[in-house]
Amino acid sequence: MNILINQKKKELNSFLRLIRPHHYIKNLFIFMPLFFAGKINNLDLLLNTIIAFIAFSSIASAVYILNDFKDVKADLQHPRKKFRPIASGEISKKNAILIMVLLLTLGMSLSALLLLKALTILIIYILLNIAYSFYLKHVVILDVTSVALGFVLRILLGSVVTGTLLSVWIIIMTYLIALFLALAKRRDDVLLFLDSGKKMRKVVDGYNIKYIDSAMTIVSSVIIVVYILYTVSNEVQQQIQNEYLYCTVLFVILGLMRYLHLSFVIGNTGSPVAIILKDKFIQITIFLWILSFAFMIYL
Repeated sequence: MNILINQKKKELNSFLRLIRPHHYIKNLFIFMPLFFAGKINNLDLLLNTIIAFIAFSSIASAVYILNDFKDVKADLQHPRKKFRPIASGEISKKNAILIMVLLLTLGMSLSALLLLKALTILIIYILLNIAYSFYLKHVVILDVTSVALGFVLRILLGSVVTGTLLSVWIIIMTYLIALFLALAKRRDDVLLFLDSGKKMRKVVDGYNIKYIDSAMTIVSSVIIVVYILYTVSNEVQQQIQNEYLYCTVLFVILGLMRYLHLSFVIGNTGSPVAIILKDKFIQITIFLWILSFAFMIYL
């Protein structure tokens, strides 16, 4: 009996590692339009957003499986990725494809229940990731740009399913933050190449530490400027009805400085999700940023 239970636990663990539910934290961007519109307490719109979140998460997991399936040979050379379920043989390629199809079906079906526009956005996301898996991930600059565009699609989905208008500032900020994180992740690939001599990605040839450090510094500076412009915008201040939004700039600067510290000093840039889930400084900064906005919008 214990052997059977342990086997089932192992299979469940392999399944969870395959679909990567911890990465669903990135899909919380779908809730941003509703939150900033001051309608997070609207139960009907909140339900639509939750359904969109589940749909997008299902599609995202299917995309992760596609990437793992495509990158098996490369993952076997990676010190961490070689333990992924498909690369390690824990889950067969046949079963992985079956799970991918089921997740795609679930995601598309749920989005179809909402709006045709929602389904269209998910189709664009799928096509973008297919292009990324087979081509864009090997092209310098376009690789990180395509990742950033995936986050923009997330907030567009949240806007569509709730009927809330997106501020152009939110769209720009989302793209810039996602670009910053993508560059940080690519930095880790370069560091692995320098340490081991193994190229985990072909695109590594087009990057070096000096370029990525410069790009991250530039993008982080632009993020701060754009965020300040967002907080002092008449349009945004009238919508939120609060003239003290600029106070939240503090948390953005602290969060970016901490991430740059982790990248440049500590050398920890491998997984933005892992950093957010483990680094207390960033967690507190994000919490205080959300709390301050919630206070200004809802109280």
